[in-house]
Amino acid sequence: MPYRIDYSPDAEDHMRVLTARQKAMVLDAVDEQLVYQPTMETKSRKPMRPNPVAPWELRISNLRVYYDVEEDPEPLVYIRAVGVKEGNRVRIGREVIDL
Repeated sequence: MPYRIDYSPDAEDHMRVLTARQKAMVLDAVDEQLVYQPTMETKSRKPMRPNPVAPWELRISNLRVYYDVEEDPEPLVYIRAVGVKEGNRVRIGREVIDL
């Protein structure tokens, strides 16, 4: 059963900072990678150590999508944040975070 993808208001704000090309890369990768089996660990999908952002990370080149997965009452992938990896830090929106 496919998962419904839902973007948080914060994630939508984070997307506004990205270029059109970056937005397209994120939307394409989310549709391709997270609709089925979003909790299966792969080269680009990894569970994260405990942090205030989200339990899962999707890597797309230097872009990062942070998400949570719910099974009940319906299968849902909730995109919490979208950022750009810069060295050892991630710029999420206009904020730089060490993860």
